[in-house]
Amino acid sequence: MSKLYIQEYSQVLVGKDIFIACREGILRDHFKAIVADIKDLERLGVRTTLFHNIANRFANQQHFKTLARRLDCTRIIRVPSEKDFYNAVLDYPEPACKLIFLERKYLIDKEGGRINSLTTQSTRAAMGEYGDLIANVNFKGVLERICEKIDAGKIDRVHILPAGKNTIRNELFTLEGSGTLIANNFSETFKQVVSDEEINIVGGILDIYRGENFLLPRSKTYLIEKRGNFYITQIDGIIVGCVEKKPIDGQTVEMGALAISSKFRNQHIGIFMVNAFIREMLGQGYARLISLTNNPRLQALLISLGFIPESPPEYASRQAQSPKVTMFCKKISQ
Repeated sequence: MSKLYIQEYSQVLVGKDIFIACREGILRDHFKAIVADIKDLERLGVRTTLFHNIANRFANQQHFKTLARRLDCTRIIRVPSEKDFYNAVLDYPEPACKLIFLERKYLIDKEGGRINSLTTQSTRAAMGEYGDLIANVNFKGVLERICEKIDAGKIDRVHILPAGKNTIRNELFTLEGSGTLIANNFSETFKQVVSDEEINIVGGILDIYRGENFLLPRSKTYLIEKRGNFYITQIDGIIVGCVEKKPIDGQTVEMGALAISSKFRNQHIGIFMVNAFIREMLGQGYARLISLTNNPRLQALLISLGFIPESPPEYASRQAQSPKVTMFCKKISQ
């Protein structure tokens, strides 16, 4: 089960507007779970709006009463059945920080795997590759409209989630997420770890990579003791990646524990983190950088940024500590 970082992540959502859009059949099938997730957002101080298109019939009056009673702080908007649901939601005149579409499934790639995050540019480029798109043939045409709204600044983030228990919680408050995020303004910041909250999230990100067998484990004690050597990348105040500084000698520093939340992979955050780390190490007087990894994604990233796969004799003792791991080197002196 994914770890929830409700206290840490909710700070950037309090007072923001989140729209949740759910068609009638999906809302009926997952009614209790969806209401519970939205109620949790209410308790956190998030401003929520629920769009649905449940038909205004006598048989549905109990659903309407339950929504009004349970979600007393949520604005509930019923889209008439004669209107196109998606266009009605996307044409709503007020802006939103996040728009969440609850569907049968998230966006999938041509191999059938979940797509974690996309920009509007990559969404348009890949539209032809999506096969059974979120189990809704009508949604493919909606993607272009979603991109238009994001490009126009009407919506910051669009999340496409599979409806179910804790789906919204897992998307907003875990490192892995539960669906697909489409957005453009990934504004990154790079800083040294300071607080215990930051240490907790760094530990969570590293645990993901440890599970993929690419990183040695770092204990909580180690993270606390080495706090000053860890740096984080944040998007919208949310920690999405980390890296560790490991001094080798007076001129050389190792870049270790480079890890990115799976929710934000493939968004050039790795490039930002490595370049930011290089600038930070230059400022601290280092002239050479090494990194050891067998992660093929990270290896490709390092090579693209000018690192050379080599193991110079002066770093033999460090290589001996990880004899089966490839070392990469780069001169960073100005």
